[in-house]
Amino acid sequence: MKSGSNLERVLEAGHFAVTAEIGPPMDCNGEVVLEKARLLKGCADAFNITDCQTAVVRMSSIASAVLVMREGLEPVMQMTCRDRNRIAIQADILGAAALGISNCLCIAGDHQSFGAAGRLKGHPGAKNVYDVDSIQLVSILKGLRDDGRQQGGDEVEMRPPLFIGAVWTPLGDPIDFRPFRLAKKVEAGTDFIQTQGIYDMELFRQQMKIVREMGLHERVAILAGIIVPKNLGMLRYMNSSVAGVTVPEELMGRMAAARKAAGEDKAQARRNQEEEGIRITVELIEQARETEGVRGVHVQAIEWEQKVPEIVERAGLMPRPAPSPAA
Repeated sequence: MKSGSNLERVLEAGHFAVTAEIGPPMDCNGEVVLEKARLLKGCADAFNITDCQTAVVRMSSIASAVLVMREGLEPVMQMTCRDRNRIAIQADILGAAALGISNCLCIAGDHQSFGAAGRLKGHPGAKNVYDVDSIQLVSILKGLRDDGRQQGGDEVEMRPPLFIGAVWTPLGDPIDFRPFRLAKKVEAGTDFIQTQGIYDMELFRQQMKIVREMGLHERVAILAGIIVPKNLGMLRYMNSSVAGVTVPEELMGRMAAARKAAGEDKAQARRNQEEEGIRITVELIEQARETEGVRGVHVQAIEWEQKVPEIVERAGLMPRPAPSPAA
């Protein structure tokens, strides 16, 4: 069953796909979402709408997805297992499909304690759900789409035309298990994969070699996740505090050198680090593109969306293929 997804058509046509990310605001200001959509229009094939990322309350992924569709962008709705049971998940999926949303990324979701980090209070005392895990969620979506049945067995007369995505953390511990975790998601029915952010491209390539030996790259479209670093502090934080992310010392050394080159000029140090971060991102995209079995990249510029068009352009991935009508 075809989903009508532009992302699906781009991948099927053999193009190297690009997805980017839009983070909804912590209030009901839809103009924030629309402005981000205008900034990003034309630089990617589809745009992830995060679902209460870092366990902080934000405008819903479904509502935000509808807003970006008004600007002519194709959304990838995220659906977390943290906040909903299987009844609510299926209700939201059917509602999203009725609104014209065809891409869905199935994720576990950050633990609720994660939202209390830094300056935000979050909701660390909230009760999580995890009625199903992310692999089971993929299976539920596949059942709705392919079998026309809800998870409990009730029939679905109009099936949701979904392009089903999942996340893979190739460098997470235990690293030897990660290709087998990917295999489980493929078996469950995943159509495309977006990886956790990758900085250690050599280690990622070793994982991709195993993936190719297992034949998984032929069964699912893998998009390498690239998180745009703004400064040395961000790289250090990613390396020490974000599960499954490893930042090589060489990259941190480059960022430190960029900061040091500015001397005592703090504004120049910021600019130097931002430019170095963009250079690093472009290099990582190029390396991902050269890795056999990788069919695209997922660019995450956290609250720095305005730089994504420049990054995609400098990586030689513009213009994007023009959206074609669904078959």
